[in-house]
Amino acid sequence: MNKKFYYFIIFLFIINCSLDTKTGIWSQSKDLISENKNNKKEKLFKKSEIYEKEFNKDLKIRLKENLEKKILEKNLSNNTGIVKFNGELKKLSKYKFSKIDKFYEYQPELLITNKDNLIFFDDKGTVLKFAKSNKLIWKNNIYSKIEKKQKPILYFASNDKTLVVTDNLARYYAININSGKTIWSKRNVAPFNSQVKIFKDKFFAIDFENVLRCFSVNDGKEIWNFKTEKSFIKSQQKLSFIINDNKIVFINTLGDLTSVDIETGNLVWQTPTQSSAIYENYFSLKNSDLIFANNSIFFSNNQNEFFAVDENNGTIKWKQNLNSNLRPTFVDGLVFTVTLEGYLVAIDSRNGNIVRMTNVLSIINNYKKKNIKPEGFIISNDKIFLSLNNGRLVVIETLTGKPTDVVKIDSQKISRPYILNNEMFIVRDNAIIKLN
Repeated sequence: MNKKFYYFIIFLFIINCSLDTKTGIWSQSKDLISENKNNKKEKLFKKSEIYEKEFNKDLKIRLKENLEKKILEKNLSNNTGIVKFNGELKKLSKYKFSKIDKFYEYQPELLITNKDNLIFFDDKGTVLKFAKSNKLIWKNNIYSKIEKKQKPILYFASNDKTLVVTDNLARYYAININSGKTIWSKRNVAPFNSQVKIFKDKFFAIDFENVLRCFSVNDGKEIWNFKTEKSFIKSQQKLSFIINDNKIVFINTLGDLTSVDIETGNLVWQTPTQSSAIYENYFSLKNSDLIFANNSIFFSNNQNEFFAVDENNGTIKWKQNLNSNLRPTFVDGLVFTVTLEGYLVAIDSRNGNIVRMTNVLSIINNYKKKNIKPEGFIISNDKIFLSLNNGRLVVIETLTGKPTDVVKIDSQKISRPYILNNEMFIVRDNAIIKLN
């Protein structure tokens, strides 16, 4: 009798919770409520509505032809702007390397150098330098047999003389970019998980402890570091930062946006964009790359938030409800992004108002469309090229925002497109594909 009564009470509790619209437990409630020590209820997180409808879909947007930015300017600001490409998307060649396992789990970054060379890595941590003509110039591997089995993920930055490499094994090193020989090699206290940028004689990277570190390019000696709040959950998405006006602005895994002086590492300002309590306990935050344009920093995340932040003081200028972790692009006063649901969005950079929104995945006839996600995009004067996690490249009219074609590059995830001298490069798990 006691057992039956006990089970009956548990059953009633479960039923009650599942039907309760106040607790938010197992229910359809949109609000997550926490109760503090003073028995005051606080709303921690409210699920915001995201746009899933086309808006001003017939509006035509004409973009002015901007001058091609220098590679250094693009790298420091993360903003590609308009690229020059009018190719036919025909495969020209492959740059082959050892297949990378779990390629779908991270965002590969192809490095295009100042001398039009391509740098990437393979499954064993080998650094590969290719000429634009498809020729392998040199390769370099500093890892032991044990380290090779761990399949290092590498991040790059370069100037005219030096290639700087960081990895997820807490190693960082420099390679002579012309000869391919190792200059120096060091170890960090924690693995790296961010972009790498070189500015003058220094380079910068963020590690898994949410620490921004400044090193000497010449010998790898650490010059300064800036610590932000640690996170128990490690980001699967590489972290991002921009360099402008002798300041570095970076974002950590908690969504904290921080600006520091590039010479001293001293704090300029810091702006939290998320609640760390929410993040640590309830979801995995994925931020897009930061981009810089017109004294503003633009970025978004997968929690329905797109931000414009004042670069001088960290003030949030506006926030829009858009669900995206792709790097945005700024052109002619408009910020472009693609949501995780497959909507191409043009935003007025001054006030955050949506100018136009079109469903670019409408061209895909696939019963598994809900599993298809955007990976990255570039904008030319007349076309936008969007890569997908199913190996397709969607071609979109810049003028109307409407998709016109789908090109199969691979059957699995591909990287965002890169443009060099009117040729497109896309990375897959075992090769770089060149298109024209």
